Amino acid sequence: MEGRTTEQILAEIGQMLAADPEYPVENSLLQAEVDPEMISPSVYKDAGDHIMYRSPDLDRWSDILLELWYAQSGKSRWSEVEYLIRNGRFEVAYIYPDDVDRSDSMKERREQALRRYYGDKPVRYPSWDGGGYPKYDL
Repeated sequence: MEGRTTEQILAEIGQMLAADPEYPVENSLLQAEVDPEMISPSVYKDAGDHIMYRSPDLDRWSDILLELWYAQSGKSRWSEVEYLIRNGRFEVAYIYPDDVDRSDSMKERREQALRRYYGDKPVRYPSWDGGGYPKYDL
């Protein structure tokens, strides 16, 4: 049995981003670090005057991100993917480990992606007060 095409996988990622009932899909960003040993997705939604971080369900995102990673051909494999929905279409950027402008810090790479797509809008993260944080089924 053959696997799905990259286009099919990317379309499903768009559907997963659109499934958030609290924020529109427009200007949604998935930024993820991926390799077989570690998957670290972040989902951001444009809320007008700020950006809202949405805590992704790792069980749902891990499989599809690994499937996308394994769908690559050739020797060089990307290590990060940025997936943005804008104007009803999706844009995808793959970042490779040897890219010249790639920071060594995962936190800095996330901040760079946020500035690239959202400018200087502030990012709001869920509160950690009360012993937990909100979990969204994205």
